[in-house]
Amino acid sequence: MSVEAAIRAKLSAAFQPSLLIVENDSARHAGHAHLTHHLARGPGAVTGETHFNVTIEAAVFEGQSRIARQRLVYAALKDELAGPVHALAVKARAPGEA
Repeated sequence: MSVEAAIRAKLSAAFQPSLLIVENDSARHAGHAHLTHHLARGPGAVTGETHFNVTIEAAVFEGQSRIARQRLVYAALKDELAGPVHALAVKARAPGEA
């Protein structure tokens, strides 16, 4: 399973989102020095799956602060963040928020 597919599956299972957008932004970072380090960290780095942008909308985020929402997402993706994912930008919102 690709890193992107794992992110989608884990976030879908953890939050049952009404909206989930996972964008692989790794190509914009090709040639950066940190990628050499990531080549030794796992298959995601080799395939160019190191940088992602996630937009997620789920009821569980209602009443949560921005930081609390991000912590929930990071916890759900702890294995990916410990392995092939170098950077993860998260926009987490409750239904009806802009």
